[in-house]
Amino acid sequence: MKNNTKVLLQPNQSSNLPKHFQLIEKTYQSNIDSDYTEKIADLGKNFDYSSNSNRYWVNPELSTFYGTPLYEEASSSQKLALNHLYWVGQYNHTANSEANTMLYNQITEGVFAHFDDYKTLCQELDFETSQERYHIKTFQKIGYKTKIALLGKSSLGNPLSQKSNKLGQLKDPVWIKFLNSSLDTAREATFRFLTRLMLGSKTNSYSQYLQERDSGSIPTTTGGLAELTGSPTAFKFFTLNWGSSPFLASQYYAVRMIANMSLKTYEHQYFKHFKKLKKAEESIPTPTAVSYYHLLDESFHTTMSQVIAQELYRDFPQPTAYEKFVANLTIYLAQKGVLGGLSGGLPAVFRDDVSFFLPFYRLLQSPLFEMSSKEALQWMEKCLCREHEGFHVNLKYHQKLLGEFRRFFDPLDYLWPVNREMQIMASGASIDRAVKNNIKSWKRFSRQVAG
Repeated sequence: MKNNTKVLLQPNQSSNLPKHFQLIEKTYQSNIDSDYTEKIADLGKNFDYSSNSNRYWVNPELSTFYGTPLYEEASSSQKLALNHLYWVGQYNHTANSEANTMLYNQITEGVFAHFDDYKTLCQELDFETSQERYHIKTFQKIGYKTKIALLGKSSLGNPLSQKSNKLGQLKDPVWIKFLNSSLDTAREATFRFLTRLMLGSKTNSYSQYLQERDSGSIPTTTGGLAELTGSPTAFKFFTLNWGSSPFLASQYYAVRMIANMSLKTYEHQYFKHFKKLKKAEESIPTPTAVSYYHLLDESFHTTMSQVIAQELYRDFPQPTAYEKFVANLTIYLAQKGVLGGLSGGLPAVFRDDVSFFLPFYRLLQSPLFEMSSKEALQWMEKCLCREHEGFHVNLKYHQKLLGEFRRFFDPLDYLWPVNREMQIMASGASIDRAVKNNIKSWKRFSRQVAG
């Protein structure tokens, strides 16, 4: 999918641009010059699970249930499968998050297009969107074939029921309940009126992408980062705001950076594993190679998130109190949904295990373990409701990412302390709290299964 477009600058023009403009120009050119999208697409097209089934795709530490009593008793073949299923789960989430990116790249690009200085920025965002389509397709192909091979066709479909999604929900303030309530035409009209009222003249930069869709429902997306952050209703509200204000369009990339940095936490381990195998001249599993090339593509996306979030927003007038509120609300909700806990069953995942109870339960009853309902519940209690090595491994990843987030958010002068200091994420760094939350949720889940 090579794009041969070149960034054409007059002599000395580049050196006269502000530093963040220079970085945008350089990033765009580097991305189109080193695009690995075709390589990723070819790897996905030719993937065969049986040819990749007898090797770890990354170091064993990144395996489902790693460090738990179940993992200690698992056979060699089961440990390999748990390593492969971890890739499937993480890249299913990544695919959904990249679908979010595709939508909001187009919405924010439609805001920046009102300003002549951001032509290259718009080209880069458009190019990223085209790359994401190929990434998503590859992740889905590999995930589908792996799940069929290991778990059978019963593993397909929606892994979470509506009932299990309600487990462990926290009480929300009234304004969050309003955003998360069901949406109708009247509420969409209210969102449109409120946005125009609060942003005033700033809606002169209203996204061209949204203008073309004003006669229909407000565009939104589900799954990935969006699903963990708020309801589709809430994201229709955010859509209008990110698509109306240049400041908020820039601020969206602070939210996107949460997805970028969370991905890198585990994807960098696949990157290192690829290089280790290559140096030893050993064969490289296809999913490991996909992760390696994806990180190379994604590094440009991460750079763009950082420069837009930290520098570009300063090009626009100081944000109003309303804009600061919306910006902080999105970061607050992302912290709560994506980074508010500590998983005992999935390394480098920082939310409570209640979200995974049903998939774990189904995994233990699948052909891989062949447990009865009673046995599956007993093993879930052993693995999720008691302290074990897996929690400590995950805490190590948590603390590293927490430091990186704090360094990233510190320069953003509009943030509340709870967001700049990542206080919600920091409060989740407790194994004791994670175990207590899991015990409470496991008891409810057990009653639901038995009932």
